[in-house]
Amino acid sequence: MSPPADPSGLPRAELEALVMELFAELAELKKITAAQRDEIARLKGLKGRPTIKPSGMENATEPKRGSGKGGKLRRRGKVNPRVAPISEVLRVAPPEGSKFKGYETYQVQDIVLNVRVVSYRRERWLTPQGETIIAPLPDGTRGHFGPELRRFVLMQYHQGQVTVERLVAQLQAIGIAISKRQVMRLLIDGQDDFLAETRDVLRAGLQSGSWITVDDTGARYRGANAVCTQIGNDNFAWFGTTGSKSRVNFLSLLRAGHTDYTINEAALDYMREHDLVAALVDRLATHQQRHFANETAWAAHLEQLGIADLQVTPNPVRVATEGALWGAVSAQGFLCEAVIVSDDAGQFNVGKHALCWIHAERLVHRLETFTDKQHAAQQHVRGLIWWYYADLKAYRHDPTPRRRSEMRARFDRIFLRRTGFAMLDRLLKRLHANKAELLVVLDRPEIPLHTNGSENDIRCQVTKRAVSGGTQTSTGRDCRDAFLGLAKTCRKLGIAFWDYLGDRLGVIGAAIVPPLPNIIRCREKPA
Repeated sequence: MSPPADPSGLPRAELEALVMELFAELAELKKITAAQRDEIARLKGLKGRPTIKPSGMENATEPKRGSGKGGKLRRRGKVNPRVAPISEVLRVAPPEGSKFKGYETYQVQDIVLNVRVVSYRRERWLTPQGETIIAPLPDGTRGHFGPELRRFVLMQYHQGQVTVERLVAQLQAIGIAISKRQVMRLLIDGQDDFLAETRDVLRAGLQSGSWITVDDTGARYRGANAVCTQIGNDNFAWFGTTGSKSRVNFLSLLRAGHTDYTINEAALDYMREHDLVAALVDRLATHQQRHFANETAWAAHLEQLGIADLQVTPNPVRVATEGALWGAVSAQGFLCEAVIVSDDAGQFNVGKHALCWIHAERLVHRLETFTDKQHAAQQHVRGLIWWYYADLKAYRHDPTPRRRSEMRARFDRIFLRRTGFAMLDRLLKRLHANKAELLVVLDRPEIPLHTNGSENDIRCQVTKRAVSGGTQTSTGRDCRDAFLGLAKTCRKLGIAFWDYLGDRLGVIGAAIVPPLPNIIRCREKPA
């Protein structure tokens, strides 16, 4: 690629495209260089790049568990079966003269997997009006497959992470006549009720929760790279796969299925905080139309006000769109006073925002040192951060105004120190600039100090990507996200996913499971 003769004369759009292209080439060159460096080291018999282990700050700052008698740790109790046991007497032929001493109980768990094929003879009647009436199939039957089979397929594929090919092989091995195409239909066709419930789960979590944690990971959709975003807390988990990880994308997801754009006080405050020109803010605020049904209506409004054609910094279309989306989130009653805890990715920095301490400490942990003095300085700072983190965890259980002020002052002493290690000092200065977001917990002790919950939740998406690749249709993408989110939500609510599927699919004798959004709202209510 030859450089332009005069870059200063290029339009802004072409400059931005050129910069993005250069960034992509730079990232690719870094990958090639790293691979070549490793190969050269291997040929020379040298050690490759060191593998940096996780710092372990969270586990190290947990209080030690009490020991049982003799100083030995108590073992975890056995998991009791959820099925009532059947009593069966096993007899033995004793020698003559033996005395009966009762019974010794020994419990064995087993599973019965039988194929049941029913040939229904459906009555047909012809009414006097000439209409034909046929007896309906049992509830839960779809096509030629019953609800128990559908439950097994959904359970294996989503919670068991079994591929479609292996699932087909399992079913055929036990005697089910089924093809790969039929299994795919069982997975994605007619799942509107599940899609609606996972949407309502997100709405309930955003309306009633005092905090959420967020994270994202790569995904594949229609052969292209995509992004899967996780939103959740202790009571729910939700996933959404889209083509972008921008802030506009994140705010769109926070609308939880709504498509509107709203200009209200929340939207206008957002625009002012993000330096949108005051005249443009006034133009949006004084216009009679304040609510827009979809993206098309909003884009037409920006065009009508002359905002879409402006070439200034910051981009007025982007900031105004983000503000209108945030206004829509606020208008729906989502995230009212709730805190968003993230790993410092820019797209998540909206509303009341807090940062993950694990990611902050990880920057110090991964800092490369070259001398013993630098290593000693790094370890000393890590020790101070670990000590401070442990005290933050204790503060959450017993917050007081005095301890709050002490923790703020102590934060400054740790992150304003100068160690003589230039890279470490710059990093500490950078972390100190995030003081307000790292110390949100002092005013809101109910929020977590990390995003480990989101990272644990999103691992199922990473596993699904590894074993099953990507999705090819929007329905398949939405069903994959919905069922993985529902499975995680059931686990957090103490509900067996097997029971949940049985109730929703109409399996005879299945346990009754109330709507998940109702359970979330009840659990989120303050005591």
